[in-house]
Amino acid sequence: MKKIWSYLRHSDPKLRFSWYCLQLGLFIFPFTPALGAVGLFLSGLITFVQEFRKIHKYPLYRGFIFLSLFLVITVVFAADKIAAFLGLFNLLPFFLLFIGWSRLIKTTAQLRRISWILTINSLPVLIIGMGELFLGWNTPKLWSSIFGWMLVAGGNPPNRMASTFNYANILAGYLAIVFILSLGLWLQEWRRFRTRRQGDRETRRKGDKEIGRQRELSSPSIFLFVTFAVIANFAGLILTNSRNAWVIALVACLAYAFYQGWRLIVAFVMGIATSVLLAAFAPSPIAELFRKFVPAFFWARFNDQLYPDRPVALMRITQWNVAWDLTMQRPLTGWGLRNFSDIYEAQMNLWLGHPHNLFLMLSAETGLVTTLLYFGLLTWIFIKGVSLIRALPKQDKLIAFSYLLVFVGWILFNTVDVTLFDFRLNTLSWLILGAIYGVGKTVTSEQ
Repeated sequence: MKKIWSYLRHSDPKLRFSWYCLQLGLFIFPFTPALGAVGLFLSGLITFVQEFRKIHKYPLYRGFIFLSLFLVITVVFAADKIAAFLGLFNLLPFFLLFIGWSRLIKTTAQLRRISWILTINSLPVLIIGMGELFLGWNTPKLWSSIFGWMLVAGGNPPNRMASTFNYANILAGYLAIVFILSLGLWLQEWRRFRTRRQGDRETRRKGDKEIGRQRELSSPSIFLFVTFAVIANFAGLILTNSRNAWVIALVACLAYAFYQGWRLIVAFVMGIATSVLLAAFAPSPIAELFRKFVPAFFWARFNDQLYPDRPVALMRITQWNVAWDLTMQRPLTGWGLRNFSDIYEAQMNLWLGHPHNLFLMLSAETGLVTTLLYFGLLTWIFIKGVSLIRALPKQDKLIAFSYLLVFVGWILFNTVDVTLFDFRLNTLSWLILGAIYGVGKTVTSEQ
């Protein structure tokens, strides 16, 4: 029991309560978002207050302060100022939480802990999604007001798994994060399992205390559990029927295979991706050949033949063109946060929540200067993550690589969708960014 407690706690006594709040909040977050948010927000806010005097010393934090000021200024020039003001709450509070979490999360052990929590609590999410999709589970209206989510028999949209996340694309964004992190844990456990099988003789011969520690922590049951979790999350991604998530999953598998030097797996993944693309987009004789063994569920989803009657206004290319036109009309101030929907409806006679591209949405709503500053700060975090991988010892590089891969997956997802408007996805995204920067800042400053 003492070992478990020491595993859960933070190395800095003054940050232990915040760390406990984060772990508990993260564990229940997919099922009771409001209650989980209390723990997560407390962890970030308490740490922010405790570390407030040190924050101004770091250029990245000052960059987020300037970005916040620019966003507030854009409200003044917004077409609908009330909507723009409300839109600030999708960004400004999370900048503060990012700073708090980056001061709280400082070690690779904490990164592993977060990965395990997300991997474990993804399984009930998947079980609920399976019941919704295949067993017709649904929930009464009162359920949503209590827990913040509801089930629709057959999925939402129909035949697409949504589970506790209410909509298939939102669930896909969540599962993309969990799949990448769980695959990283699987590779870690695979290494430990292989090391364990080599026996005590090799461990003593190498004199490597870290190998001995990993053997002690590893077990066949842990390896089997994380194997099952990876397979389950991959199956869940397929059942969301989200092209974005499928591409991210393939990119993740390819990146891990490159990282491990597994050339056969690289070739296998590339072969799958090429076959699907040829079945979807190649000239007719070639496409027909590949469609004999590539299921239509995949290739018809990519080339939109699965939904052939979609209105032009629902096409992403249409949305992106409108967003860019709006950017060119007001390149400095934009039209105001959350103003795209009303403008798009006026032009296309169709209400749309966002233009399915985060950066085009920000450029249309806040102007190019603010968007470039936002993108520059994200690039800064990414560079810190790359420097983290270089600075870590070999046994810790994999966990850092998995978080950096989640970052890349998040960028890819937001080029064809927007995670900003889902409370849980937005929170998880900033938690991951805070973790990358926090550990990167701590490790590289110690070099």
